[in-house]
Amino acid sequence: MADQTTWRGNTVTSVDGTEISYRSTGDGPGLVIVPGNNRRAYHYDPLARLLATNFSVHTLDRRGRGDSGPQGDYYSADAEADDVAAVLDATGSDSVFGHSYGGLISFRLALRRSLRRLAVYEPGVSLDGGFDLSWLSQFDRLVDRGRRVGAMTLFLRRSGIVPIGNPPGFVFRLLATALLYGGKEGAETRRLMPTTPRELGEIARLDSDGSEYAAIRTTTLLLAGTRTNPYLTRAVGELASILPNATSEILDGLDHNAPDLSAVATIAGRLHPFFVAD
Repeated sequence: MADQTTWRGNTVTSVDGTEISYRSTGDGPGLVIVPGNNRRAYHYDPLARLLATNFSVHTLDRRGRGDSGPQGDYYSADAEADDVAAVLDATGSDSVFGHSYGGLISFRLALRRSLRRLAVYEPGVSLDGGFDLSWLSQFDRLVDRGRRVGAMTLFLRRSGIVPIGNPPGFVFRLLATALLYGGKEGAETRRLMPTTPRELGEIARLDSDGSEYAAIRTTTLLLAGTRTNPYLTRAVGELASILPNATSEILDGLDHNAPDLSAVATIAGRLHPFFVAD
């Protein structure tokens, strides 16, 4: 049966003048989805459809994606938090879900803006150097030289977010080639790759003991899966002990792309009651 979802395309101007595109569906209280690295707004359409039974769901195309403006000369996760704030203001929304790097952006937003509710799945927050990015300079060089397969191979092997254990290097190279040259999604992944070095750089720049996040008073749900980089599940537990109004849940069998690809219904099943609650 054909998808009957009605999507509304919109743009808003962020504080630095960058145009930010977002797509909306549903009718109800506003909820904004902040995508992760190498993801577009449309990747979260299945999740948005499930949440739209009770919410107006607005999903950003973050900087460097789709019809949104470029990352810009003064890029930062905080600039992206300004973008989310602009969408919140334009839509009258007061709740946010952030995935992966979108979770880091959501935390930066919540440090300076009160939200009704905040949920994140495996946020890209590095605590005490726990998220190893010692390979970042090598990755940057490969991207600069246009060596896409080499860069993606390194990213997949060292980030630890792909649930395939520790196979020989050629397995990661085969997977990288498939991701980069596999039809429409491959073309999109190639277009998005230049945004990754700055995003990883922000994870490294904002590494801390996490104590600053104790200032987030918003009621927060922290989610992670067991089939991912173990650091991400540990970080969720540590963040739950830092944020004063946070709860956490580790979901058995879920990988890093659960919200946008592999376990959308499960994630929606956790998010829906959380955002509906008073």
